Amino acid sequence: MAKVIIFGIQDFAELAHYYLENDSEHEVVAFSVNENYLSENKIFHGLPIIAFENIEKQYSPDEFKFFAPMAPQKMNQLREKVYNDIKSKGYELISYVSSKAILFNNSIGDNCFILENNTIQPFTSIGNNVILWSGNHIGHHSTIKNHIMFTSHVVLSGHCVVENYCTFGVNSTIRDGLHIAEGTFVAMSASIIKNTESWSIYKGNPGVKSEISSKRL
Repeated sequence: MAKVIIFGIQDFAELAHYYLENDSEHEVVAFSVNENYLSENKIFHGLPIIAFENIEKQYSPDEFKFFAPMAPQKMNQLREKVYNDIKSKGYELISYVSSKAILFNNSIGDNCFILENNTIQPFTSIGNNVILWSGNHIGHHSTIKNHIMFTSHVVLSGHCVVENYCTFGVNSTIRDGLHIAEGTFVAMSASIIKNTESWSIYKGNPGVKSEISSKRL
């Protein structure tokens, strides 16, 4: 069990608070945001909101841990920055894995948010700062790297490699054995049948590369 500070006070943070309080052994003790986002009353769900800039003065990294399950703006790069900022202050980050997810002794990094009804098949590993929203199928012998977002009901077939900063839309499908390049955005219901190119957007069935770079998202 850890005493946990959640970064943020919006939807993802509120959901993280609910899941940790109702489906984990952890205790949420506070929320934290950058000082210019502090709410007027500095309270959220009955807990204090502390300015991140000075958080270690009140909550020592020796006694408390962080959880930062943020939305995937700018292809998860804002999430990466917050993740690194927390680590630079000396904090460890927990991961949450739903008791209703199905796993097979998979390797999972820190600051992962894995919700209900995910199936992660054997011999698949998940890196750091990865969000798997509800209901995904993650195939066997796959590698999911860092700072990645799966929405819901994504099918990633076996023997795939997903590089950093990727985002997968609802009901998207990835054929087996593919390399999903860094910064790939797979749109809702898209079907990927060949390797992707870095910082590209794919739409349709079969998926077609957009002329717009995912760096513009």
